[in-house]
Amino acid sequence: MKNACIFHGSGSSPEHFWFPYVKKELEKIGYSVWVPQLPDANNPNLETQLPFVLNWEYDNDTVLIGHSAGCPLILSLLENINTKIKMIILVGGFIDCDINVPKPILQDKYDWEKIKNNCEKFIFINSDNDPWGCDDKQGRKMFDNLGGELIIRHGEGHMGSESFNQPYKEFPLIVNLVKSFE
Repeated sequence: MKNACIFHGSGSSPEHFWFPYVKKELEKIGYSVWVPQLPDANNPNLETQLPFVLNWEYDNDTVLIGHSAGCPLILSLLENINTKIKMIILVGGFIDCDINVPKPILQDKYDWEKIKNNCEKFIFINSDNDPWGCDDKQGRKMFDNLGGELIIRHGEGHMGSESFNQPYKEFPLIVNLVKSFE
C-alpha cells in the first residue's frame, strides 16, 4: 500500500502550514498518510524524535516529506532502517550547525552511502532567501551528498513560518512531485 509520512519542523504541528493540504491531496490519490505530532516539537532532538518515528512501518512504497527540522530527522531515519523507500522530499532542509536552528536534531556526521542506498529518489526544495538559513546553500550540500533533484525557489522564504508570517497553506508542487514518481 502506498504510504507517506510528513514530519514537521521546530515549533510546528501537523495542523500548520501546508501539511493538511498535502495530506488531503495525497489521500485523494490513494496514499495512507501519517502526520505525527513529533515529541518535544519546540526543542527537536534526535534522542526523542528518532525512536518515535522508527516505530512506524516503512517499505518500498513509502514517501517521506519533511519541513525544516523534519529534514535532518528523515536523514537520520534513513540511516537507521534497513528498507529502501520510494522517495524523500525535503523542504527548507539543512545539515549544518552554522545556521540558526536547533542543533540537537543534527548528527555530527551522516552516513551518506547508507542514506543513498535506502531511498530511490531524493528531492530538495530550498529558497534563496530562507530567514532561518535553511537556504539554497543547505539544499546544495544535501544534493551534493545524495544526488537527486534540487529545486531552488526564489523569494519563498522558509515555505511555512509563523515568525516570518509565511502561512503557506497549500503546496501543490509537493503533490505533483509525488504523482510524477508513481
